[in-house]
Amino acid sequence: MSSAVVPELKRISREEAMRLGPGWSHSCHAMLYAANPGQLFGRIPMRFSVLMQMRFDGLLGFPGGFVDRRFWSLEDGLNRVLGLGLGSLRLTQADYLSSHLTEGPHREVAHLYARQLTLEQLHAVEISAVHSRDHGLEVLNMMPQEKLAEAMAAATEKQKKALEKLLPASS
Repeated sequence: MSSAVVPELKRISREEAMRLGPGWSHSCHAMLYAANPGQLFGRIPMRFSVLMQMRFDGLLGFPGGFVDRRFWSLEDGLNRVLGLGLGSLRLTQADYLSSHLTEGPHREVAHLYARQLTLEQLHAVEISAVHSRDHGLEVLNMMPQEKLAEAMAAATEKQKKALEKLLPASS
């Protein structure tokens, strides 16, 4: 069994992250949680429930994804990704927690947001996830061509021009 080398993370401020050049990828993820007075197996106090999702690689992670900084602010991009998977929940800069970068083979900045909900709200978000329009369709940042065309129809003019480069030419 080989051990994977984990790239070193460096904590940076949101402002420093926004000044990084175009060679950097930005991902935004949200920790949604709620106080939970229940007990696990009827005897272990739970304290909190946290929303996690199964990733494409079988690991658990917080909902979110990559944000194209050419078109979206961090929060708008995160809300777009959350809207595809979780419905109408909207996070703001007030929910921002931290940013970390790694300068490994992929220059990435990870931004973490968090919001405490009521347990009822968290359950509603969890249920809405499986009923969202694109649930289960986006994997590894790949989307079926018809969904990409649908997104293009709703995009602004600047976004349309960039998306046209991604779609194959019609014959």
